Amino acid sequence: MIRGAVLGVDTSAYTTSLAVVTADGVRADLRRTLPVAPGARGLRPSEAVFHHLQQLPELFATLTETVPAEEFVAVAVSARPRPMPEAYLPQFAVGVGYARVLARALGIPCYATSHQEGHIRAAVGFGEEPPPHFFALHLSGGTTELLDVRRRAAYGFAVEAVGVTADLYAGQLVDRVGVALGLPFPAGPALERLAAERPWPPPASFAAPRREGHRWRISLSGPEAEILRRKEQGWEPAAVAALVEATLAEAIGRWVEVAVPPGPLWVVGGVAANRRLRAAWEARWTARGFSVRYAPVELSRDNAVGVAALGWDAVRAGAPPTM
Repeated sequence: MIRGAVLGVDTSAYTTSLAVVTADGVRADLRRTLPVAPGARGLRPSEAVFHHLQQLPELFATLTETVPAEEFVAVAVSARPRPMPEAYLPQFAVGVGYARVLARALGIPCYATSHQEGHIRAAVGFGEEPPPHFFALHLSGGTTELLDVRRRAAYGFAVEAVGVTADLYAGQLVDRVGVALGLPFPAGPALERLAAERPWPPPASFAAPRREGHRWRISLSGPEAEILRRKEQGWEPAAVAALVEATLAEAIGRWVEVAVPPGPLWVVGGVAANRRLRAAWEARWTARGFSVRYAPVELSRDNAVGVAALGWDAVRAGAPPTM
């Protein structure tokens, strides 16, 4: 039995996150969204880095009021957006620097992982083992990918993208339409609340997924243009929001069905926190032979719980530090 706690650090494009796991499960989960000006559709990387540098020490001070730093036996950090060497965003360098300094100061190991692996790990119940091989659908403001996932021996996952977007990410569609409707950025939670007032209309038109080599591509820029035209034509905001959901339900639904065979399918990322989309996809894909699994709603959006759990896996496996 491992004694002590593992700290997870995640500095994604729009959220500063810290989490702590112990043998009893999640002991702390702290997050703070980066401030975005009203009407803006995001932050420049330099702005995000600045806000992470401000927010990390504040969150850490709050965290250690509950879990003293002396209890930490390891630190895990998302060092990149995806588990591949070429994947890079400057925001993650903030978390890496903080985690390395903290680990050195405390004399404990530091383990590197990726933001995407953290999302996947958050869908695993604490104490569970993920299957050796499955498919995952990662939907967020910075990623829309279908992944062939294999569990690594010590900790983490090897992933290969078998489905990608040709233009917009699913979360970008939500955010762009949401901001056009006057909703705060990121717009996912507010758009979901607004859309709940209306039944889904027929989805906006979209191109069928197309195969390019070993990958299936989906395009969402056409639906974005059509949805915004409906707004300009006088559709009520709630109806426009419902159209976004209906379009994603159908477009993503078809994409999955042509790109991967029925079997275990894990759906993760911020867009997957939308309850109506979750219910629609689960009903659709289950009827076609998929075994669908979601991360809990509260762990679908950016968080450090999955990152901390990966660090726990590393400690349990006796893996050497990677940073």
